[in-house]
Amino acid sequence: MRRGLSAVLLAGVLAGCGASEDDAGSTAASEAGKSSATPSSAPSAAASGGTLGAKGSACELPVTFETAAKWKAESIAAPKDASEDLLDALLRQGPVDGVCEIDAKPAGHVGFIRVYQGKPGGADARTVLKGFVGAEKGVSEEKYTTFTAGGVSGVEVSYRVHVELLDETKTEHALAVTTPEGPVVIHLGGLDDAEHKAMLPAFELAERTLRVTG
Repeated sequence: MRRGLSAVLLAGVLAGCGASEDDAGSTAASEAGKSSATPSSAPSAAASGGTLGAKGSACELPVTFETAAKWKAESIAAPKDASEDLLDALLRQGPVDGVCEIDAKPAGHVGFIRVYQGKPGGADARTVLKGFVGAEKGVSEEKYTTFTAGGVSGVEVSYRVHVELLDETKTEHALAVTTPEGPVVIHLGGLDDAEHKAMLPAFELAERTLRVTG
């Protein structure tokens, strides 16, 4: 539930952030209705909409990867007057802080790919990812695997999260890699399982095209 509530607050507090995947109101209700009609088989691959992470892109990161067509990326910037407690509640998850949000709504889905970055150190990708998942409440069925893409080695996890506010359990995915500028975590949530499955090809595109630049 923490991420859902934080996302709602992010929309009103943080500059450069889109609406939450748990938004209330007619828009969310309409989109939720669409999700129930999502086909059971998601497309096997997502069309690329360009590369994110390089200097001059919407989010400058120590990695680059391709985003799915029509998805909109924006950097996450905290206001200067935000308290440490507020920043901890909204931006931080375990060992990493949110730095970029890629909104799926322009592509017709309800959810985000969010990018987090930590401080340089000796922690490996698996340790960072376990810390990220461990900071989320209601997690179960974690499945960790390793992956390699373009010379980048990292760790991916799929897991289930029980959202108390909605009394629902849904699947989420995340991956982590280490860079000289600190670890990077890329996370895919979604309004529900149907939306998550429909957006999963965008996450897979990011993983497949991931490169470390920092």
